[in-house]
Amino acid sequence: MKTLSFDASSTGESGSGDERQRRWRLILGGGAADGIGCALAGADLGMDRCLENLYDEERAGGLGGSAPKIARWLGDIRRYFPSSVVRVLQKDALDRHGVQHMLLEPEMLAAVEPDVHLVATLLALRGVMPAKVRDTARLVVRRVVAELERKLANPLRQAITGSLNRGTRNRRPRHNEIDWDRTIRANLRHYQPAYRTVIPATRIGFGRRAAALRDIILCVDQSGSMAASVVYAGIMAAVMASIRSVRTSLVVFDTAVVDLTEQLADPVEVLFGTQLGGGTDIQQALGYCQGLVRAPNDTILVLISDLYEGGDRQQLFKRAASLIAAGVNLIVLLALSDQGAPAYDHGIAGTLAGMGAPAFACTPDQFPDLMAAAVARRDLAQWAAARGIVTAGRAAGGS
Repeated sequence: MKTLSFDASSTGESGSGDERQRRWRLILGGGAADGIGCALAGADLGMDRCLENLYDEERAGGLGGSAPKIARWLGDIRRYFPSSVVRVLQKDALDRHGVQHMLLEPEMLAAVEPDVHLVATLLALRGVMPAKVRDTARLVVRRVVAELERKLANPLRQAITGSLNRGTRNRRPRHNEIDWDRTIRANLRHYQPAYRTVIPATRIGFGRRAAALRDIILCVDQSGSMAASVVYAGIMAAVMASIRSVRTSLVVFDTAVVDLTEQLADPVEVLFGTQLGGGTDIQQALGYCQGLVRAPNDTILVLISDLYEGGDRQQLFKRAASLIAAGVNLIVLLALSDQGAPAYDHGIAGTLAGMGAPAFACTPDQFPDLMAAAVARRDLAQWAAARGIVTAGRAAGGS
């Protein structure tokens, strides 16, 4: 059965009997067994054929045929469905039919609706891409990166710089640096009843220190299950690298460790520097990150991993304990994606949480506020609980 929703605004009044029949016909896919007996025409017939090609292999030719057929199908779904549904259909086509070859022709790739999962697929396939496709793939990745940067960059910059600046005070602030709460409290004696206002004779503002106040290290597991997290982490790291008040490093790992910090000026180059797939050696990656720590009490180390360790678990715990004992703020993100609660190693997550390294999943929209809380040295377990985020320790305790 097809599991797609259709926009009522584009399909007429949903309350009529004909409209209900039409919707059920599109969902069930027709044939003698659907019990509807409703005929389709026009755009509805085109939609049904798109869905049939994808979901009804026994009655249709499927998508495993010629390149022109796949290219036509990609164009048709963009014609009949909104972009959110197009992304679902594309992902299902990849999952059901394994038609990765549809991404290895420039014309087809240009027709695909770009999103994070497509970027992850392209990064995984880049080793087998023909030369003529690579430039198109890079353009698609750049489009997605630009879209995500527009969405995430300002909230992330504001959250981090705001959290840092609130640690210092400025007695000669510019207008956009004024701390209005403190300024009003400091000037209550200058209240003018006739005008019902406070005269700000003394202004108090946030600080303008330009030197790096925190070191932030993102340590990202690039195994295949973490594909979306790798994409988001690369973009977040590039944004944070543009903030002068923090020093950002990006380290990715599987069974080897790669430092991509020098490439953070271009997030597309960062993503093409990753290598999705392979094993996992977390303790080795933490050992490398330990060598990057200069001022432990001012360092935030974010380990982004599902914690399925292929290396030495006891050495992993020793590394983590050493970092925490030195004063490093170690945070474990089980995923940085929109996909909800991930599969992860509950035993390792619980042990790390017991050491003082909170472990939970985080969406890209929540990440700026998380980093602001970490920079301000707030209790991250409380931060997560206030947002309904289940941490690994709480999950283990509740099971």
